[in-house]
Amino acid sequence: MSDSADRNVFESARPRLLGLAYRMLGSMADAEDAVQDTFVKWQGADRASVVNADAFLTTICTNRCLDYLKAAHRKRVDYVGPWIPEPLQTDTGSDPETDLERAQSLTTAFLMLLERLTPKERAAYLLKEVFGKSYREVAETLQMSEAGCRQLVSRATRFVQSQSPRSVPTEEQQNMFLSAFMSALETGSTDQLAGLLAESVQYRSDGGGKTTAITRTLEGSKAVSKYVARILGRLWQDGQGQVFEMEINGMRGLVLHNGERIETALTLGFTENGLVDQLFLIRNPEKLARLEDTVHCDAKSGALWH
Repeated sequence: MSDSADRNVFESARPRLLGLAYRMLGSMADAEDAVQDTFVKWQGADRASVVNADAFLTTICTNRCLDYLKAAHRKRVDYVGPWIPEPLQTDTGSDPETDLERAQSLTTAFLMLLERLTPKERAAYLLKEVFGKSYREVAETLQMSEAGCRQLVSRATRFVQSQSPRSVPTEEQQNMFLSAFMSALETGSTDQLAGLLAESVQYRSDGGGKTTAITRTLEGSKAVSKYVARILGRLWQDGQGQVFEMEINGMRGLVLHNGERIETALTLGFTENGLVDQLFLIRNPEKLARLEDTVHCDAKSGALWH
């Protein structure tokens, strides 16, 4: 195979590898590094001995992500306040048949759920349930027995299903909440907002120690709605920023612009009956630096590309 053909093989796999790496790591910068590391390994491989290029690349990328997760765990011990995955401005299309899979695999709420799995559980679950690999392929990728792989996927699936009902809020429900959120910011009234929050709602803000952000998790509809109306309302309305709607990780969200720079991004998690049970406010400038760049998503394959 020529160098050109070898590169074409890799480039055809790159979007899928990037989709896997981002879901594994919650960081597009780290995901791109993992994919680039995979390319370097591909260039140096004896490709005549590679029987299945897709399986080879998936294995290299997955194991590189597992290495990144080990390093990330050490870094997050010292992270200031809650850690939230890097938000993406997404273009996921509008195929209603794939809305469920799209929302489940890209939303901030789902990525946060994956953080509670072990790295190998996360890898096995994503490869099997999101990227459609067989148990044999997943086992070969993770270099373990097929029986062990089935146990990993089974544990991860039970946890995910117990924590995350497989339902997606309608466009109307998403719009209704964003409208109520903006009304609370502008008027200070929590009447409309409180009715759309689950009793167990949680509010997290990620500033990473680099900008102002509350460093504890707020819980309960009363505390969260009061904080939005009284604190965020003052902060968002007193400044010179403008608020815009944006598709963030496959769902509607809000961004606060301050001049040419995005200062804050808001994304949500919903319950099975359409109430908001999680609010994620990302303020860490390192995580917002590339939010203006649209990332396209193929919901059927899980692929991501710029």
